[in-house]
Amino acid sequence: MRTLAFDGRMGASGDMILGALLDAGADRSALDPVENALDVEYSVERTVKNGISSTRVRVLLAGDSPGDESPNDGDEHDPHEHGHEHEHGPKHTHEDGHQHDHEHKHHHDHSHAHSHDHQHAEGSGPARTYREVIDLLESLELDSAVESDAKAVFRILGEAEANVHDTDLDSTHFHEVGADDAIADVVGSCLLFADVEAERIVTTPLATGGGQIEMSHGIYPIPAPAVVEVATQADWSLAGGPVEAELLTPTGAAILAHFAEGVETVPTLNVEQSGYGAGGYDFPEHPNVLRVLAGESGEDGGLIRDDITVLETNLDDAPPEVLGALQDTLADAGARDVSVLPATMKKSRPGHLVKVITKPEDAERVARKLAEETGTLGVRASGASHRWIARREFKTVTLEIKESEYDVTVKIASDESGSVYDVSAEFDDAGSVAQETGVAVREVMRRAEKEIHENL
Repeated sequence: MRTLAFDGRMGASGDMILGALLDAGADRSALDPVENALDVEYSVERTVKNGISSTRVRVLLAGDSPGDESPNDGDEHDPHEHGHEHEHGPKHTHEDGHQHDHEHKHHHDHSHAHSHDHQHAEGSGPARTYREVIDLLESLELDSAVESDAKAVFRILGEAEANVHDTDLDSTHFHEVGADDAIADVVGSCLLFADVEAERIVTTPLATGGGQIEMSHGIYPIPAPAVVEVATQADWSLAGGPVEAELLTPTGAAILAHFAEGVETVPTLNVEQSGYGAGGYDFPEHPNVLRVLAGESGEDGGLIRDDITVLETNLDDAPPEVLGALQDTLADAGARDVSVLPATMKKSRPGHLVKVITKPEDAERVARKLAEETGTLGVRASGASHRWIARREFKTVTLEIKESEYDVTVKIASDESGSVYDVSAEFDDAGSVAQETGVAVREVMRRAEKEIHENL
């Protein structure tokens, strides 16, 4: 299976995604439809970030030359699609007069407005509403699949903005994210994804950076509110750090929210190409690049490695009501699974061994909750550091029984390559339908699972 795997440890932006894909072998001419339709050009240059050769992409007004650039341009990180006055901590606080035009709160695309001799396309063109952006996309005469992808990305952005500002989607103004350069980033990325023809696209957790952003409405922590809203619609997760600067932009987040599945680590891959897309910032210890690996993951994928901590404690005096409630109380604290096993304690007393699976970052909180709920005097971490798990997906099927319709949720387990190996109807749903219809639970489950198998 042809797979693209993004390494999100330095965040992502629209221009970094473009650079990574071009660096990994995507065809530069695939971007021609954007340059033919909009008054912009893609500047594609080689650069070096902390010893890493990479590709930097910038969107310029048509006819401008990247060679006219002022020396100060290299200090951008390029995560900013719309203007703010940003503060990123002691190393990257912007005190050099980079005042950004900021009516709107959140959209950044990896470039601060510096004084240049040539004209970046940043913010050029009218500030468009969501509906106006959609109309523009329809006028570009793109391939239908690319147009659909671009619309989906802007819908994610539009819904994020609408949620943040409590507005309706169609009237939501994008400001800089609706400008020509942001449209070039989104549509260009969709064109390059189509060109590389990947069957699966994944990303490791995306770093947001750290620090804070000063906006006209106040000071906000990184990630910006729009990035947080986009992340609620994404399959991948966020991670803070590793530097005090803004690394993940709403446009970059929205593109990957549409295209990429989330994984904890890069999957097993026979790497055929790799690419590095450069951002503008230079950091002393971290190459400011987005890496993508391209290759074959194989027909029969393995299970997915999931980093975990296993917590254990022995109990000899816990009431059964407390033990029975641990599934819920510990899950609320972050536990992924809870097992209560019978055990023989000292002096041959009957007791219980409680085993809890949790993510490493949640272990301390879950251990404290376990102690509070049970009164145990100690919780130990066992030697397990990871487990192998299936990708899980839940689908709802509708069954027609005795001229009435009933919904049953079905859990679908697949391996790393997406190959389904187990389908299981949820017992509680099937039990409710069985009780209401008089059909045996086993038969309800069989019918629900058959619906899924027939549509795989």
